[in-house]
Amino acid sequence: MKIRVDEDACQEHGQCVLIAPDVFDLGVDGLTYVPDPPDELEATVQEAAAACPVQAILLGPAT
Repeated sequence: MKIRVDEDACQEHGQCVLIAPDVFDLGVDGLTYVPDPPDELEATVQEAAAACPVQAILLGPAT
């Protein structure tokens, strides 16, 4: 799975960080993330994307 975050939409609520801290981080430079997380984190990443209040996390197939 590939992750992309719409940086214009992201308001840094941090829900993704709470749900998937191995993939998302919110630091002084804003939100950072692992664009191609391991397959075993797929369910957690999907949960994090669903929890985003502005739906800024976009998921796609791995290439």
